[in-house]
This record gives sequence, structure tokens and C-alpha cells, in this order.
Amino acid sequence: MDPNNPVVKLCAAGMAAEGEGRRADAKVLFEQAWAARTDDFEACIAAHYVARHQETLDAELAWNREALTRANAAADDRVGGFYPSLYLNLAHSLEQLGHIATAHEHYSLAAARLKDLPDSPYADLIRTGVTAGLGRTSEAPLSGRAAESLRDRESPQ
Repeated sequence: MDPNNPVVKLCAAGMAAEGEGRRADAKVLFEQAWAARTDDFEACIAAHYVARHQETLDAELAWNREALTRANAAADDRVGGFYPSLYLNLAHSLEQLGHIATAHEHYSLAAARLKDLPDSPYADLIRTGVTAGLGRTSEAPLSGRAAESLRDRESPQ
């Protein structure tokens, strides 16, 4: 990421504010980053951080979906390393809302993209989160469509 990009600068300042315990300031900085976005790449970054400061789980989920949508729309190499975190955050939001099977699917998508992360403490954090999420959701009941499909295959003809 370009450290001189205005959106990246705002998000970095927001992360610093979070680290100092200034959550309200961080939220404002992330919202400023969203307002300053000029393309889908920048929107992906800003939405990822805006999601962290939502008052409801539904709003957090919506912003996590927005971040993933914008990453998909950017469709270039700059977003490749974001996918494990984007899927992890989306899965966690889904899990918190009780959508366990769908959360498990997104944790699995995150796991499949872990290879895109270079070894680092950040990558270790994402790997730990994905592993924990997969463990928590591994006994998830199948989603409606998947359960129907399984029943159809198991039904005697």
C-alpha cells in the first residue's frame, strides 16, 4: 500500500487513535477515509475500517460486505492480500449474528486465501483468527440449500 495515499494515511491515523484508546477519534478518521475514497481499492480499505466502529452487528456486517464488494470490484493485484482479512471479518460478523453455516463458508474462503499473506505477525494473527473461527463453526448445520441437496442425494430413488 502506498503510505502517501490520503485514504491510507487516514486509516493509519485511525489505527493509531485506536491504539491510544481514542475510539471516537478513530471512527471519525475512518469515516473521513470513506468520504475521501476515489476508487474501489480505496473504498475497500476505508470500508474495512469503518466496519470496526458500527453500533450494531447488522451495520458491521453491511460494511464488511461493502469492503469485500469493493475488493472484488477493484479486481487487481493490490487487493490480493486483503482477502483473508476481508473474509475473516465477514465470517466473524455472520457468526456473531448466528449465521453459523454461512460464517463457516467464509472462514473457509479466508483459509483458502491465507497463502496470499507473506509471513508476518499480521499474517499469524489472521491465521489464528481463521483457525479459531473454523473451529467454532465446524459443527455448523448445513445451510438450507446445502441440506436440501444432501437430503436429495441420500433419498432412495
